[in-house]
Amino acid sequence: MKIAVDAMGGDFAPQAIVEGAFLASKKHGVKVVLVGDEDQVNKELSKYPTSKLPIFVHHAPSVVAMHDSPSAVLRKMKDTSIKVALDLAKEGQVNGVVSAGNSGAAMALAMYIFRKSEGVDRPAIATVHPALKGYTVLIDSGGNVDCKPVHLLQFAIMGDAYARYMLDKGHRESGS
Repeated sequence: MKIAVDAMGGDFAPQAIVEGAFLASKKHGVKVVLVGDEDQVNKELSKYPTSKLPIFVHHAPSVVAMHDSPSAVLRKMKDTSIKVALDLAKEGQVNGVVSAGNSGAAMALAMYIFRKSEGVDRPAIATVHPALKGYTVLIDSGGNVDCKPVHLLQFAIMGDAYARYMLDKGHRESGS
C-alpha cells in the first residue's frame, strides 16, 4: 500500500508531518509519498535515516492554510499539496491520502475530484478507534453543525458499510 501524505497540512508542518511519515514507514513498512514543497520536505527528511525506507517526495508548490475557505480553494488553488495528493489517488498512483490540514478544503476537493456516490448528499469524515473488542467507527468526525436527519441516516449507512468491509464487522449473529 502506498499513501500520499499532505506534508504541508496541519500544525507544525512540514516538520511534524515528515517525522510522523518517517516513523510510520520505519515501524510498519508503509510506502509514503510526501506531497508538498520539495525543498522544505527534503530538508526535514534529511534529519532522518530514510535511505532504506520507501519514502518519496512529490512536489506541490502551494499550501492550503487553515483559514482558507473551501470554496476559494476549489476556485483558485490548483496546485496545493492536498489537491496534488488527491490527484495522485485519482490517477491510481497511491492507495490513500492523509492530511492533517484544513478538513473543509480537503473534503471539498475530494468531493470535486472523486464525486459523490449515488445516494450520498454530503461526505463525512470517518475515524477508526480501538474498542474493547477490535475497533469502532466514528462518523462525522469533522463535526458538521448543520446536518439534516437524512444526512445522519446517510452517515450511518456509510459507517456501517465501512465497518463491514474494512473492519470485517459483517459477521453478526442472527437476531442481534
